[in-house]
Amino acid sequence: MSDFPLEAINENKKLSFPVKQSNKSRLSGKLRYWWSWFVAGSLLLLIATPALILLWIINRRIWLYPLAQWGAKTWLRACGAKVKVTGTENLDPQKTYVFASNHRSYLDTATLFFYAGKKMGLVAKKELLKVPVLGQGMNFVHIIAIDRSNPERAMQSMEKAREVMADGFSFGLFVEGTRGMPGELLPFKKGAFHLAIQMQAPVVPVAIKNTDWMMGKRTGVAYAGEIEMTLLPPIETAGLGQDDVGELLLKTRAAIANELKTNS
Repeated sequence: MSDFPLEAINENKKLSFPVKQSNKSRLSGKLRYWWSWFVAGSLLLLIATPALILLWIINRRIWLYPLAQWGAKTWLRACGAKVKVTGTENLDPQKTYVFASNHRSYLDTATLFFYAGKKMGLVAKKELLKVPVLGQGMNFVHIIAIDRSNPERAMQSMEKAREVMADGFSFGLFVEGTRGMPGELLPFKKGAFHLAIQMQAPVVPVAIKNTDWMMGKRTGVAYAGEIEMTLLPPIETAGLGQDDVGELLLKTRAAIANELKTNS
């Protein structure tokens, strides 16, 4: 299953990989970092705010979806990010999937949302609901905030995810539950795999590389570079039950870990 020690996979432990370094100065990284957030704020204030108001008035909330995708792509460009996607040939255009991705950077969300090639809902942290405009717009485009500290609310969020998938959307989840530090692959949460089995939807393991050195957690810098997103072959869930969640999680984790290792 993996080139890592079996206990690291079988016990769902944290893994660490070497991290690339930019050859640009830290000052240039800080300037790009603040520029990226200036662009994000401008997009929310100048474009998203009037769009939200108009679409709320005419009751056409889902029309925000293509605008949100454009915003994700535009923000990645402002961050200096180019995106290389491999593995799209593994996906059936007629199927919906649960995309299970690693997570090391804010860049990951925009990359998965825009470049996976599927209409997609996402699970996000509940703290994003507090962000002006963004928090209000999340429900318009099937981005669901999940409160893992409250099991009842977390279950309600997953029920919303099932409704989104029933409407023909795929769903993307960052299965570590939070961003890892540069080079880390954290233990996986089970929610994505419960959802996949309940919907009998294949799981697509997703390995996103390079975002940790481009805009890593707690680094306060952003560097231009190429994000590599690999959509690995789907893992079928047909016929699986909830007792199979653990095995499904480990298969997905092994696929992602081995792909991340090829970048080390």
